[in-house]
Amino acid sequence: MSKTKFLPMSQEEVFALGWDRLDVVLVTGDAYVDHPAFGAALLGRYLVSLGYKVGIIAQPDWRSKTDFQKLGSPRLFFGVTAGNLDSMVANYTAAKRPRKEDFYSPAKKAGQRPDRASIVYTNRLKESYPDVPIVLGGIEASMRRLAHYDYWSNSVRRSILVDAKADLLVYGMGEKQLASIAENLAMGLGIESLYGLLGTAHIEKNPYLSKDTVVLPPYSALTDKKQFNLAFKLFYEQLDPLRGQTVVQEQQDGWFIVINPPAKPLSSTELDYIYSLPFLRKAHPYYDAKGGVPAIRTVQYSITTHRGCPGECYFCSLALHQGRIVQSRSEASIINEAEIIAKDKEFRGTIDDVGGPSANLYLASCSLQNKRGVCIKRHCLTPKICPHLELAQDKYLDLLERIRNIKGINRVYIHSGIRFDVALKSNRFLRDLCRHYVGGQLKVAPEHIASNVLKQMNKPDFGVYEKFCQEYTQICQQEGQTAYLIPYLISSHPGSTLDDAIELAIYLKKQGRYFEQVQDFIPLPLTVSAAMWYTGKNPFTGEAVHIPNESEKRMQRALLQFQDKRNWPLVRKALLLAGREDLIGFYNQCLVPPEKKSNPKVRKKR
Repeated sequence: MSKTKFLPMSQEEVFALGWDRLDVVLVTGDAYVDHPAFGAALLGRYLVSLGYKVGIIAQPDWRSKTDFQKLGSPRLFFGVTAGNLDSMVANYTAAKRPRKEDFYSPAKKAGQRPDRASIVYTNRLKESYPDVPIVLGGIEASMRRLAHYDYWSNSVRRSILVDAKADLLVYGMGEKQLASIAENLAMGLGIESLYGLLGTAHIEKNPYLSKDTVVLPPYSALTDKKQFNLAFKLFYEQLDPLRGQTVVQEQQDGWFIVINPPAKPLSSTELDYIYSLPFLRKAHPYYDAKGGVPAIRTVQYSITTHRGCPGECYFCSLALHQGRIVQSRSEASIINEAEIIAKDKEFRGTIDDVGGPSANLYLASCSLQNKRGVCIKRHCLTPKICPHLELAQDKYLDLLERIRNIKGINRVYIHSGIRFDVALKSNRFLRDLCRHYVGGQLKVAPEHIASNVLKQMNKPDFGVYEKFCQEYTQICQQEGQTAYLIPYLISSHPGSTLDDAIELAIYLKKQGRYFEQVQDFIPLPLTVSAAMWYTGKNPFTGEAVHIPNESEKRMQRALLQFQDKRNWPLVRKALLLAGREDLIGFYNQCLVPPEKKSNPKVRKKR
């Protein structure tokens, strides 16, 4: 396939490539952007490199079967993904209001994907092609593979496979799994031949249970919150690709979801191959007349260095989707990609990002993980960085310097975020970060200041963040630069009380700046934080965790943006409820002024 061609989105484009029929059709809830940051493009390019003919149906109109039929019936299977985000996250805010914009759609136009897109797309395909296998994947499928709490319906839902009725579910990043699926189906083997494939799940009537199979409490029992947390804990303990066992859970009427252990991490050589594929780094020309696809703008000239996150933040899906083991590309592969970017005629000299889930964890490794997998009862970075975790920040800095010295590249930024606790381990990292890789503002993620909240987030103590701010600011002053730190903050996370939110607001007041990077907590499916939100208890320790109700949730969010006049009524209400009237007034320490009393109308004399 020519390097200058997009994956086909129409029959005309299929024939223009000299193909008569496609082997695989990928259906996605995002617009088609040919860039490795977009799942459908990444997997589509990978399958094409293995010799398969692949087309893409992007954001089909789900109200009829027409769009689902435009590429015909594939020889092997349909692959379905809701896109780079869970469709409910893409469509609704934390307050459950419809979003006004969608950066993964042309011209940011909202409403281009249905709610629960994986289910809707799969059912439409089954109507059109009942005999063609359907493989479900992407973040929505991955994080809903088991019975889970769903924030938008405020209920426990079954595995997405039950409602979607797909033939197989791929969880995690998926390259190895899709290669095996295509190979088996190409050889004429049935979908049942893949039931033992690592990194997949399927529905079965009477699954084989070995002595090592982990049987979870059934879906019907999960209204009992103790049973829910027991099921979650048992499932979570099997997430390791080296020692994880098959997990089984009854969904309904004797049908079980069978979740095989995670796929083995990709080697450096395998990652290098995937990211060397001929991505065009552009949206398909189909979108030129529709306003383009905004999501490409921030990642077009970015470079992924690694996958996997040992941080294991409880509100985040990364550890469950990409895993805790860091999988890094070779330096040569990354340099080669940077050189290709530098030769792009549209490139203007700035690499937007060189990083991964946390940029300064590139090449981080643990010798124990290679032997026995990740620890069950020990975290890599909390409460302190594990001494067995080998960091490689100096090698990362050497890599960045090599990229900066490539002809045609003027600036290199780190926009994917850093772990500030890890950054403290290297004075050189802080200095180079200040000198070269911050475009005016550095975004970091303390998330909160209260110890009890940070504990339930699995984040380091706030004192670590304060130490980072102090050292980074001092280095920037020595370098003659101003340190602009932008903290990401989360309101209403499990464990956060009204008093905690007030203390955070007081801290922000002392900073003397208005922070817009405030996220109202959303319980993402299958995360630890979602389990806490539903049950009111930590699934690992059993301790009770405060869960804000909807009214308190709005007040906590308002407190974190107390400067906004629109929030003043809610802030006053929160302060009165907490007995903190001392923070209402005109003194320096006050968060909001008192409510103005309306003057009685004075009748004018004629």
